[in-house]
Amino acid sequence: MSTLLRAWSGGDQKALDRLTPIVYEELHRLARRYMRRERPGHSLQTTALVNEAYTRLVDYKRMQWQNRAHFFAVSAQLMRRILVEHARRHNLKRGGGVQHVSLDEAVFVGSDEDVDLVALDDAMNALARLDPRKVQVVEMRFFGGLSVEEIAEVLKVSTVTVKRDWRAARTWLYRELTGASTDAPRTMETS
Repeated sequence: MSTLLRAWSGGDQKALDRLTPIVYEELHRLARRYMRRERPGHSLQTTALVNEAYTRLVDYKRMQWQNRAHFFAVSAQLMRRILVEHARRHNLKRGGGVQHVSLDEAVFVGSDEDVDLVALDDAMNALARLDPRKVQVVEMRFFGGLSVEEIAEVLKVSTVTVKRDWRAARTWLYRELTGASTDAPRTMETS
């Protein structure tokens, strides 16, 4: 897949033709994984999410794909944007109602609560102002389902750094979303 991605980046249309079924299948896998965490009756279906993500990815004509992991990191970021855009539109149509996404213990240890997807996006944007790499780790891990090793490869850091960023980001986002430890300053830990 990495070879095809690089060929596509170089303008090879045949590479895109061969890549399309592979990409579509992988995007479907990621979207199904993510949508399983959504509340029942969510108005955005997996196929619609995949189609929108694929359409946007194909429009990235000048993207220089490094490898498969880089592709899925970008895909994770796109899926996050699509889901948040959908949640914001849905909230406007319903008079500001809350759209929830379930964040299981893989994301927030000890939390079974549903978290507003728009609030999560706002918290991630705030975190990005403090430490953009930690947001990339969350996007790739939560939205893209990438492994620690794949994330380390994309970010060109060690797996230890990814694990540390993942723990710190989860803790920071948990505090932001729940208001826990409001006496503590809202800064990013580096350890």
